[in-house]
Amino acid sequence: MAKDDLGKRKLRMAMIGGGPGAFIGEVHRKAARLDGQIELVAGAFSSDPAKSKQQGGELFLDPSRVYGSWKDMLAAEAARPENDRVDIVSIVTPNHVHYQPAKTALELGFNVVMDKPMTLTSAEARELCATVRKTGRIFALTHTYTGYPIVKLARDLVKSGKLGKIRKIVAEYIQGWLYRAFENDNNKQAEWRTDPARAGAGALGDIGTHAANLSETVTGLKIVEVAADVSTFVEGRRLDDDANILARWEGGAKGVINVSQVAVGEENEIAVYVYGDKASLEWQNRRCERLVVRYPDRPEEIWGRGWSYVAAESPAAAAGTRTPTNHPEGMIEAFANIYTNAAKAIRGLAAGVDPARADFDFPTVEDGLRGMLFIEAAKKSAAAGSAWTRIEG
Repeated sequence: MAKDDLGKRKLRMAMIGGGPGAFIGEVHRKAARLDGQIELVAGAFSSDPAKSKQQGGELFLDPSRVYGSWKDMLAAEAARPENDRVDIVSIVTPNHVHYQPAKTALELGFNVVMDKPMTLTSAEARELCATVRKTGRIFALTHTYTGYPIVKLARDLVKSGKLGKIRKIVAEYIQGWLYRAFENDNNKQAEWRTDPARAGAGALGDIGTHAANLSETVTGLKIVEVAADVSTFVEGRRLDDDANILARWEGGAKGVINVSQVAVGEENEIAVYVYGDKASLEWQNRRCERLVVRYPDRPEEIWGRGWSYVAAESPAAAAGTRTPTNHPEGMIEAFANIYTNAAKAIRGLAAGVDPARADFDFPTVEDGLRGMLFIEAAKKSAAAGSAWTRIEG
C-alpha cells in the first residue's frame, strides 16, 4: 500500500462480535465513526451465522462482507486486494474470544482495537505483546476512562509535578447490577460475565482492571504489590463479585483499590483520588468533566473541560475535547478518543512513523498485560489469605 494512501480515505474496519442484543458492540461502532476517520465495512458479529447476517443487514453492509465466523472473515479479508481489505479489526466479544482472533488478525497484517480485559491469562497476554512487537501493527485497548479529556489533564498535572511526590492513591469502581443472580434469568450480559469459561475473572476482570489501569495512567506509577480480599457474595455464583485490595505502587505510594458489582444502588461509579506532598486531585466518572485539585494552604481548584487554561496545561486534554464548555461530553466521546488516536497511529505507521517513538495516547497491549498481571496477583493473594503478592512484569 502506498504510504500516502491512508491519508486520502477513511480507514476500513471489520468487527468481531457486537451482534443482536450486544450492548458494547454498538458503543464501539458509534465511537469509531464519530470523528469520520473510520468506516465499518465488514463483520463477523456472532458465532451464529444467522445472527451475524441479521446484524450486518441492520448496518446496511455489503452481504458479501458479513461472515459466519471470525476465522472466515479474517481469511477472506486478508485475501482481498490491499486497496480493498480492512485496516482495523475491532474485537468486542466475550473475553474467551479475545486472544486467538487478535493474534490471528495481527499475524495477517491487520491493526487491532479490542475490549478489555485483554485475555484470559497473563501467558496469552505476553504472547500478544510479542505478536504486536513482531508484526509492528497498532494495537489499542479500550480502557474507556483514559479517553476522557479531564483524565488526560489529571495525568499531565501529576506528570508536571503539581502534586509533588505521590504518597497515597485510591481507585474504585463500584456497581450494583449483579446484586443477585441475574445470570439465572436469561440476562445475556450477566450470563457470560459470570461464566469462568467465557469471562475468566468476575468483577476483578470486568471493572477491577479499569480501576487499576486508571490509577497507573493518572499517576504514571505501576502497581507492584497487592494484598487482596476477593469475595463472591451471591450464592451459587462461580466468579468473584467484590474485591477490597490494598496496593503498593512504584516510588513508595500506597493505597486502596475498591471493586464491587454487588453494591446495591450504585450505578457505574469509577473514581480516582491521588494525594501528593504538595496537593491532591479527585476525578469521578459521575462528574467526568470536572477535576478537583486541593492544596493545604489555599482554596481548592475546580478544572472544567474545554477551557483555555486546561489546554495550556494539557494539550492532550484539549485535543480530546469536541464540544464547547457547558455542553456535556461522555462515554461515547471517550471511546472515540481511543479509536481516533489509534487511527492516527495507523496513518502514522503507514507514513513511516515508528509507533514506539510517538505518543499516540491510547492504552496499548502492554496495558493489557498489566491488567492480567493485576488480576492474577489479586487472585493469588486472596487464595493465600490476603498475603502481600508481587506483580511480576
